[in-house]
Amino acid sequence: MKNKIQKVTASIIRQLYNHGNLNKGVLASVRHATVLNSPQAQALWPIMMAELDDEMLSRDGRPTAAEVAVYTAVRFYAIQQQGSEVLVYGPANSQTDDTEKGIPLFQALAKLRRNEETRVALDRRMQPLLATTNVASAINALTHLVSMLKAANQQQKIDYARLAQDLYWLQQSYERASQVRLQWRQQYYRPQDATEKPEGKKN
Repeated sequence: MKNKIQKVTASIIRQLYNHGNLNKGVLASVRHATVLNSPQAQALWPIMMAELDDEMLSRDGRPTAAEVAVYTAVRFYAIQQQGSEVLVYGPANSQTDDTEKGIPLFQALAKLRRNEETRVALDRRMQPLLATTNVASAINALTHLVSMLKAANQQQKIDYARLAQDLYWLQQSYERASQVRLQWRQQYYRPQDATEKPEGKKN
């Protein structure tokens, strides 16, 4: 399931971006639909359902963990992509061009946290996120964090496919969810790496 979640999410995002010919209608609908079963989310259904494997699809009308994870990550991408012609998604493990490479969301938030003006507001959003076991509460907190990232650094490429994978594991067992939250905490609070200092000097 690991590679499937990431692969599906990346494929949907690239279809919506469409080499710069953005599907603005679907992106707008997704931004305003907080959950998959919202009427506005229906604009994405044909694209999303065509990508998901049969075992990922709901049988009873209640979104599966895979559907929630993929949809939420795509929605976060749509929020950040608004107003930008440059693709704001990029895989963190890209083996091709560095210009196509993204970073995990919480690594990007960690960079944003270095700014004293935004640190308090970020920490205020992070603390309940890292403490909750409720997926809906986590998604709500993440929505605010993605919006803050967009406002501060619209062009930063984020690995939304990896975030989808995290969101999937967050809905599994308590142990899996705890691992995800610990990983997010480590990425967010980790001290600045020495290898990033030259980049910081350019800012």
